[in-house]
Amino acid sequence: MHTSKLFDVIIVGAGPAGLSSAIYTGRAKLNTLVLEKSMPGGQILMTDWVENYPGFPEGVAPFSLMEDFRKQAEKFGAEIETAEVNRVDKQDSQWQIVCGERKYLTHALIIATGSNHRKLEVPGEKELTGRGVSYCATCDGAFFRDKIVGVAGGGSFAFTEAIFLTKFAREVKLIHRRAQFRGEKILQDRATRNDKISFVLDTIIEKINGGEKLKSLTIKDVKTNKVSELSLDGIFVSIGMDPNTGFLNSLLDLNEKGEIVVTKGMAASKPGIYAAGDVTDACSKQVATAVGSGVEAAIAADEYIQNM
Repeated sequence: MHTSKLFDVIIVGAGPAGLSSAIYTGRAKLNTLVLEKSMPGGQILMTDWVENYPGFPEGVAPFSLMEDFRKQAEKFGAEIETAEVNRVDKQDSQWQIVCGERKYLTHALIIATGSNHRKLEVPGEKELTGRGVSYCATCDGAFFRDKIVGVAGGGSFAFTEAIFLTKFAREVKLIHRRAQFRGEKILQDRATRNDKISFVLDTIIEKINGGEKLKSLTIKDVKTNKVSELSLDGIFVSIGMDPNTGFLNSLLDLNEKGEIVVTKGMAASKPGIYAAGDVTDACSKQVATAVGSGVEAAIAADEYIQNM
């Protein structure tokens, strides 16, 4: 327990952004603590294989990649603890991080808590995640070459995912619970003109079926209540993301999506607090960009501490 110990930097989140920050703060000889509520790695661990991270022409297993991130951070002195942050308070000139009965003090705080893909919350979704159920076409689209896949959603993100998937899939079925879409009109037009994309409207997904891999969806027409089965090789759930910012309790400026608003150096709206990765308004949901933003936040935090 570090009830009274003061750290130079505390990083909340041990995904690609957080661990990249820890590597850089560690190399800067800053006393660094990383707090992670579960297993280090973040959302990337939900995929089977990473093919778009530089330096791995044959791809790399997500767990292996993140294990190396962790080892490198620890090599440079970062300490990693399992703890869920409940709130952040101002304590004189430092920030106090509260994790249940444990409290930590720090000069600089880097928030890299990521975001969670919204789930359908239907039977079979959890069991088949990584085996046909995906939440990222950029990450997993190449695994579905010449396959038939579905995209669940009706917003711009869903249309973007569907259009991207046509690079690989033989057929893409966009499944939406309404007849009208919320996505940008230009994306709707592109999807409508794409021969590989068809639409399954006024339809909800009730169950995802399969054993070792996804086989089909049980779907229901919301107008007729007719239940049927739709054979697919994969389903991409694209119904939005929720940034993990609940513990901040209005401490920082957030945008309409709940993402932390950052400026140069990934600085948040309070001095000494920085943010990196998917939790911010400045980072696309990719491992490489999360890494870059984590490095930026670490360098800025180091400069802040040196100038104190």
